[in-house]
Parts: sequence; structure tokens; C-alpha cells
Amino acid sequence: MSETIVLGGGCFWCVESVYQNVGGVEAVESGYAGGNTDNPTYEQICTGRTGHAEVVKVTFDPAKVSLTEILEVFFIASHDPTTLNRQGNDVGTQYRSIILWNSEQQLETAKTVIDKLNTDNVFSGKIVTELKELTDYYKAEQYHQNYFKRNPMQPYCLFSIPPKLSKLKKYFPEKALA
Repeated sequence: MSETIVLGGGCFWCVESVYQNVGGVEAVESGYAGGNTDNPTYEQICTGRTGHAEVVKVTFDPAKVSLTEILEVFFIASHDPTTLNRQGNDVGTQYRSIILWNSEQQLETAKTVIDKLNTDNVFSGKIVTELKELTDYYKAEQYHQNYFKRNPMQPYCLFSIPPKLSKLKKYFPEKALA
């Protein structure tokens, strides 16, 4: 039986691209969550005033890839979880690191993974990822879905995504599809 979790780690095009290359992931959808505006648009999100983060909804087969592995990929390959409200040049609460959990088990697994990564000093700083119960999720506009696959020469993506895919291959070779 499939499981779904919603993750935000900066630009959703980048996070989406990583999870589309993880074995056991069945679907990845870009969207918005964690805010206070119903049915927000991309233009509204970009203002930083809706409270939403750019997120991806990751549907996976736990028999093929565990939630712990999904979260390790999130922290290690998809973004920098130690920067508050930014990823590289993308600045604002819409780019924050966030896990939107939908069960107590997901919350406890997230806390365990964060504690282990912090204890093992995997990063030069402490993880600042927000943990929040999923109460809203809105699918992003169609042109955001499968963005890098449809726009492989887009300069922002060419700069941002290949290093993330390299990390995926380096740290998770048994899970990386590409």
C-alpha cells in the first residue's frame, strides 16, 4: 500500500526532480501547503504573504523505499535543511524547509531522522526544518508539474538540479534511478 508525505525544500522544481529519480517513488506532484490562503496561485505564493511553502507531494511504496530513506534523501540530496527561509538565492518563507506530516508515525520518524543527522553532525549547522501537520495542500499549476523534464535547458534548473542528482547518486546509489 502506498504512502504519501508532503515536503518543502525550496524550489519545488528541484525537489520534484530528485524524487522523480528515486526507486520506489510512484508519483511526485508540485504544490503549495502550510499557509493561510485557500487555493493560492503561484503569483500569490511568490509574495511570501500566503504563508505557504512550495512543496512536493511524494507518493511511495514503503516496501521498496522506507519513509526514513525518503527523509534522508530530502535532507541530504534535495536541499540544505540548515538555512532558514531560503535555498541559495531563493529567499522567503515560501522556500522554507518543511515536512508536512499526516500521521504520528511520520512525525516520529521525521524527529528521529533529524536527531540522528544533527547528532552525527552531517551538516555544518543544525537542521531548521519545520515539522507541521498537513492541513492543506493545493496542487500547483500544470506548467509547474514535471518542470525540469519538460524544460531541460532552463538556466535556473541547469544550475540547481544536476548537483542535487549527483548527491542522490553519491549518497543513495541503491535508490538512484538516474
